[in-house]
Amino acid sequence: MNMEIRTVTDGDMAAIQTIYAHHVLHGLASWELQPPDIAELAARRDALLNSGYPFVVATVDGELVGYASAGPYRTRPAYRFTVENTIYLHPERPGQGIAQPLLQRVIDDCTSLGYRQMIAVVGDSGNQPSIRFHEKMGFRQVGLIDGIGWKAGRWLDSVILQRALGAGTGEPPAGT
Repeated sequence: MNMEIRTVTDGDMAAIQTIYAHHVLHGLASWELQPPDIAELAARRDALLNSGYPFVVATVDGELVGYASAGPYRTRPAYRFTVENTIYLHPERPGQGIAQPLLQRVIDDCTSLGYRQMIAVVGDSGNQPSIRFHEKMGFRQVGLIDGIGWKAGRWLDSVILQRALGAGTGEPPAGT
């Protein structure tokens, strides 16, 4: 498999929209009910990139097969050293060794940028593949919010996982 992980470009947005639309319409990872269009996703991407957060894609033999990013966990200033990750794969590509290097790139980029904690918010406790994947990537489950969302005719849980980046909480962040 000839895989490349690189920073997102404008030319990637149609494939990203297709991948994300599938997850919105057929899964529980995203709690949006209608898929956003390419312009909205590009605006979201631009907001992340313009704020210095990583947004990367994985391609296999030139085909975009997944994307991952990080963004603010919360907007209040005390959270400024914590990020939340996002990762989505093409629906025909799970289990092909794409997710691990894709998320690892985001973890490495966030660590280099000085972030100290990464949060993963997994849509629904039944999404065991995502929970197990994040655990393999060094996350640990730190919370479960029971029945907080309604989608697909049922109540959904929100599973919160966390992993330290760099020195984590072992020392104060630089410049504080």
